[in-house]
Amino acid sequence: MEYKKMNKTDFDFLENLVGEEFVFLKNEIAEDLAHDELGTVFSYPEVHVVVSDKFQIMELMKYANENLIPVTVRGSGTGLVGACVPIFGGILLDTTKMNKIIELDKVNMTLRVEPGVLLMEISEYVEEDNYFYAPDPGEKSATIGGNIATNAGGMRAVKYGVTRDWIRGLEVVTPDGELIVTGGKIVKDCSGYSIKDLIIGSEGTLGIIVEATLKLVPLPQKSVSLLIPFKNREDAINAVPKVIMEHSIPTAVEYLEKQSLHFSEEFLGKKIPNADYSDYLLVSYDGNNNHQIDSDVEALSNLCINSLGAIDVYLVDTDERLDSVWSARGAFLEAIKASTTEIDECDVVLPRSHISEFLQFTEDVSKELSIRIPYFGHAGDGNLHIYFCKDELSDKEWKSKIKKGFQKMYEKAFSFGGLVSGEHGIGFAKKEYLEQQVGPKQIAIMKGIKQVFDPNNILNPGKII
Repeated sequence: MEYKKMNKTDFDFLENLVGEEFVFLKNEIAEDLAHDELGTVFSYPEVHVVVSDKFQIMELMKYANENLIPVTVRGSGTGLVGACVPIFGGILLDTTKMNKIIELDKVNMTLRVEPGVLLMEISEYVEEDNYFYAPDPGEKSATIGGNIATNAGGMRAVKYGVTRDWIRGLEVVTPDGELIVTGGKIVKDCSGYSIKDLIIGSEGTLGIIVEATLKLVPLPQKSVSLLIPFKNREDAINAVPKVIMEHSIPTAVEYLEKQSLHFSEEFLGKKIPNADYSDYLLVSYDGNNNHQIDSDVEALSNLCINSLGAIDVYLVDTDERLDSVWSARGAFLEAIKASTTEIDECDVVLPRSHISEFLQFTEDVSKELSIRIPYFGHAGDGNLHIYFCKDELSDKEWKSKIKKGFQKMYEKAFSFGGLVSGEHGIGFAKKEYLEQQVGPKQIAIMKGIKQVFDPNNILNPGKII
């Protein structure tokens, strides 16, 4: 596709549409807007435009479509695969000022929001009224629009599912500037193809989310966590299915290993209680019945000590201990980034039965390529976060080892029935691995869907496929 090189006429149109103070050109564009949080993909837009409502987006998209100008949507920019990076230049469409919470419907138990509302703001807002929005991606400063566009997961997925499971309805602006409404406040929907579910996880390639209706449930009144050390990784990972099957479904089951915990201790500048063992499971329960949660804790403790080879079970029930352990877990990515000069991530998801074997393979690749590869993961849902660290490697060595290492990791994951991404998406960085995984027929189907939504290929071009 030959895109238009933008000129003064285009910039004047945008300034008239949103106001001169919300249009940024050339050296006015912040460097942070040329990359996402990981920074492995880098490209500046021709113009950065901050919009304030869906009507501005509709007019902007009509103009861009008629003039063949590429448009890339950006929220907080917390992604890790370059999905919000404008690799073809054009317009960077910033939705962060569309940050209104529109309506809390207590009868239908839904929340209507604009796409720029932050995940942390949603939790704070609804929990004041004893409601609960369960998806819990690690980056709480991400926008809900970005969460929906990537179908973000998080630590509570083992019990509550991912973002897709909590979206009742969407308002979406199509690439030609039309507004469509999919779903709503309804619980059931068997009305034709699910356009809503196509938009969720499409990483801004099919339409622009301008409003979302979220499902809510009553806020659990109590939660408790258990930090459970094991002698080795195999014992810890092998315990996971039994932890999930033998009693009530936990809210979260996280796998932690000593190296990542120590990175967090150093990064946060504080000691984590009971962090001197090799491998751990961090398990949490929530609910409204104290007796039930106490029963869950007792049953899990007995199971782990008597049957699953745990060294001990530490109850994490005070606010101080909860904050210490979960803040350490939440800081893993930042702590690993701080330990090296550059990182890249392999975000695979596997059947739980293959997690231990895959992590052993990861350690073998680390030794074979002489590159440091720390890792952690959501053991309850099989999603692993594996980080290649550049350290003191030259740029040439780094690129070579990344290419060889990622190919080995993804081939191994596919052999186990795994997928390229469990929650961070494909974006620009992982396209080649998606093609290897799904094959030409599914890629052709995806391209056909893209063609129907966006025949001029102006919306976030070059991503996913």
